[in-house]
Amino acid sequence: MHIHSAVDMIYPLILSGILLHITGVECYTGWSNPTLTVKTGGSVTIPCHYDEKYTQQKKYWFSGTDKSNTYTNTTEKNLSVMDHPDQILFTVTMRNLQNKHTGNYYCVVETGEQPPIKTIYEPYLKIQSAPNVSVVSSSVSGHEGGDISVQCFYSSGYKNEVKQWCRYKDQSCYTVGRTNTSQNSSVQISDDGRGSFTVLMTGLRLTDSGWYYCSAGEALNPVQLTVNEAEPGTVSDKVNETGILNDNNETEDTVATQNNELLTVWLPALAALLLLLILISVFTWRWRRRHSQFQLHYISILCSDILTFILRAQILYIYI
Repeated sequence: MHIHSAVDMIYPLILSGILLHITGVECYTGWSNPTLTVKTGGSVTIPCHYDEKYTQQKKYWFSGTDKSNTYTNTTEKNLSVMDHPDQILFTVTMRNLQNKHTGNYYCVVETGEQPPIKTIYEPYLKIQSAPNVSVVSSSVSGHEGGDISVQCFYSSGYKNEVKQWCRYKDQSCYTVGRTNTSQNSSVQISDDGRGSFTVLMTGLRLTDSGWYYCSAGEALNPVQLTVNEAEPGTVSDKVNETGILNDNNETEDTVATQNNELLTVWLPALAALLLLLILISVFTWRWRRRHSQFQLHYISILCSDILTFILRAQILYIYI
């Protein structure tokens, strides 16, 4: 009974967010009051980043609404909690969200140390018919060296709030305007002032892959970015393609020149051969009429002389 009483006391302390170390509980010390806004009936995937030293430790998702916890690598009808040690995070996917799901939630790690329980993220989930902040797509992808665009929407009440694009892992944020750094991709945020702002990331790097969020004030919505290796057709490949095209042009010119030469050499020969065939046809026709052996012999000699003349003329033309 005493053990259960202690546990019942610990969870309310976690829910209240009091930053105290009490009987094995360490509360979350990240950014304050993150509010994830999701449309009624919709779904959301929440990343929970943890320290690399906790890769092998147990993690779970704690619900402040029904006081339940769900350990990683668990899949239920409307809830999935999956650990991704290679990314040093676990994700929580909640589906078919309703108003009853509005409340506080916690990403928790069983540290195996003192304190044995550590809350690494505690978002407040707000289910709305018209979310304060939403995105067109919660998952975007691009290629190394390329760019991606993310459109984020906000309600009228957040028109004057600061608009940001932030990375979950290190809480690096970008505000409206353009930011260029030597370590990261170029990020440009433009707010239309009418309910949406657009994030443009250019010069993507593989290390840009990860979880981000669009935010207006304290309201936010997560987005997963995947950057793949560059495909054929990038700048370097285009240079090669240009070279290939130039080679092809040169080849086409060479082929055209050769064709012209062939036509110049062989066209007279073909014309002479055609004339020969006509003559043979005429003499053959006459021979059939007269049935003269002399004429047949004469035709053979004539054809032989004509053919010899054509071949000699052709050889002379080629040498000239």
